[in-house]
Amino acid sequence: MNKELLGKVKHKKEAYRGWKQGQVAWEEYRETVPAAREQVRKAKALTEISLARDAKDNKKSFYRYVSDKRRTRENVGPLRNETGDLVTQDMEKAEVLNDFFASVFTGKCLSHTVQVTEGKGRDWEDAEPPTVGEDQV
Repeated sequence: MNKELLGKVKHKKEAYRGWKQGQVAWEEYRETVPAAREQVRKAKALTEISLARDAKDNKKSFYRYVSDKRRTRENVGPLRNETGDLVTQDMEKAEVLNDFFASVFTGKCLSHTVQVTEGKGRDWEDAEPPTVGEDQV
């Protein structure tokens, strides 16, 4: 990454942080996103083109890049259940995630809706979170 790209990504992160704290308007943050995204895409494309062009001469870097793209993350970190306890076992994590996703479709209000709706200086601060009725599913 060059300095210009790093600067755009940093500016985007700062704008997002400012928006989350209510210091930056949503429109201002949204203006920074496409510029940073475009720069990242261009840098990635240039890297891949140079790797493909030099693949005959430098096979090691090409295969390193390919193997890096093939790696997957196989575990989920610890989660908090409805009571706030940390859950580390795979079956317990699956139950927590299942309860969360099921609550979205059944319209049950869990503690996650409080975290989502809390915010300062936003238009939707006093709005009721959207719910899905059983007749809509």
